[in-house]
Amino acid sequence: MLPTLIPDIQRTNLAHTILLLKAMGINDLLSFDFMDLSPTPMMLTALESLYTLSMLDDKGLLTHLGCKMANFPMEPPLVKMLIASIELGCSEEILSIIAMLSVQTVFYRLKEKQAQADSKKAKFHQPEGDHLTLLTVYNGWKATNYSNPWCYENFIQARSMRWAQDIHKQLKDLQEGYKTLMGGTPVYIHPSFAISNRNPEWLVYTELVEVASQFFKVADTNKINKQKRQEKIEWLYNKYEKQEKWQLSEVKWSAHSVSNFIHLCS
Repeated sequence: MLPTLIPDIQRTNLAHTILLLKAMGINDLLSFDFMDLSPTPMMLTALESLYTLSMLDDKGLLTHLGCKMANFPMEPPLVKMLIASIELGCSEEILSIIAMLSVQTVFYRLKEKQAQADSKKAKFHQPEGDHLTLLTVYNGWKATNYSNPWCYENFIQARSMRWAQDIHKQLKDLQEGYKTLMGGTPVYIHPSFAISNRNPEWLVYTELVEVASQFFKVADTNKINKQKRQEKIEWLYNKYEKQEKWQLSEVKWSAHSVSNFIHLCS
């Protein structure tokens, strides 16, 4: 065992880190003052990988595609796969696969039920490979309206599936979202707009509208029980005072209270 742990930057793939640095305008990476210096061969391998994915040009500068891909918090090959899936018409499937690849072990085996767990797992196997097997698992869970009992029945980690669902949603929001040129504010196309079912590269807009994500629902008095209907609002100011006393129209301002008020505000 090594006497000291090797820093992560010296033993992991640097492609995503370099992509982020390039997006920040840091191009001279070999002279960059890293806290822990990364081996040059690892950095060159990462740069070559980004170039192969068309994220860097011949001069090592970030391309338009590279700028777009820097917005996704995952490894560059997965981002390239996700962006390519839009043109190929399979983005929903790729989103599900990436989400499943981003979580820990999906299947589990109980010691006393190993044979049963293996039998259940075999039903999801696809001859094309593990990626489509994971897609089959996610689609099967989705078809049951994301049921926890279905996970228990098939020896699948329900927590991992919920995590994958959350990642799927976040990636879809990133995929469908845009950023303004001034300020880089994340924005989205409203579902009621004519182009909401398309994915244009650029948009010209008149104004930005902020919409609340939470709404009040009007209560139906016919569905409220007798006890709820008889409940009264408790005043938060001073329940021992007259209930209307908190209103400004009920406050009796004296000369002394007015002077104190002016003193506090000045």
